[in-house]
Amino acid sequence: MVFGPLSFGSIPKHDADGGTLSISEPDRRIDHLMAVFNLTHPEASEFILMGIPGLEAAHIWISIPFTTFYIMGLLGNFTLLFVIGKEQTLHKPMYLLLSMLALTEIGTSTSVVPKVLCIFWFNLKDITVGGCLTQMFFLHAGTVMHSAVLVTMAFDRYVAICYPLRYATIVTNTRIAKLGLVGLLRAFLLILPLPLLLSRQPFCANHIIAHTYCDHMAVAKLSCGDITVNRMYGLVIVFVVIMLDLTLIALSYGLIIRAVLRVSSKKAHQKAFSTCTAHISVMMMSYPSSLLSTLTYRFGQGIPPHVHIILVNMYYLLLPMLNPIIYGAKTVELREKLLKYTCRM
Repeated sequence: MVFGPLSFGSIPKHDADGGTLSISEPDRRIDHLMAVFNLTHPEASEFILMGIPGLEAAHIWISIPFTTFYIMGLLGNFTLLFVIGKEQTLHKPMYLLLSMLALTEIGTSTSVVPKVLCIFWFNLKDITVGGCLTQMFFLHAGTVMHSAVLVTMAFDRYVAICYPLRYATIVTNTRIAKLGLVGLLRAFLLILPLPLLLSRQPFCANHIIAHTYCDHMAVAKLSCGDITVNRMYGLVIVFVVIMLDLTLIALSYGLIIRAVLRVSSKKAHQKAFSTCTAHISVMMMSYPSSLLSTLTYRFGQGIPPHVHIILVNMYYLLLPMLNPIIYGAKTVELREKLLKYTCRM
């Protein structure tokens, strides 16, 4: 069943000059909730997550695909972790990276989806300021860590194709683990200032977040103080992390293409590129979605809020579900082990 935007009538409203303004029903309801919330909680220590404004009546139905995708993502990633952990033959750098990716996706989706389902199922919209900032930290740190894992995977593919004879000595489990720790430290140091900066902001009246989770900009826009630093730092993170990581990935693939084209055998070309297809597929889903979500908050005022909110939620639902399928289908050794355990059930 497909739910489009709900259509509501408009209510006339007069401006200071006597002209007539028109506001939509969802906006009026949000304003009403803000007024009630602020009257009853003058110094509130909580935020209210609205879910998907304009589609409240359809929340219970929207929760069905959300729940399905979330459970499938958890099952796929936990199965991946289980098989890699059980099989000694899979204790290799490539599968260590897949484990990191799976853990990152489990953590990121779990920081968002359970609260979303509480809103959809039980109308539990309250979230403490501390809980909101904590969710924001784990959400954005997970996204930065996800990007770091993709960069490390590009490095792994570069060495595997360009220096196959030295691969075992260059790319070791220890080195991959160290790179993973560096990525984790980078995520922690880059994202920690976001909740710290927001914790110093005054939230005078508005405590209504027209979203399903505590995104940085969604919370920052509620402040009645100057959020210039928050805006600039958020953009710096986006462009430093994404542009730097994309540059490193592009450099790796540029060197891979140059090395492959030097070989005359078409079979060798196909084999080399087939080892990269899973990684490329995951990147093509990850980076455009992340950039779209970030830029929409700042420059996409014409996009209906419910469309934006559904799209960004799909980012945290579809990626964790599809990544195990992509790597399971494209990696022969992993596919065989997965089938082995699946057939036992």
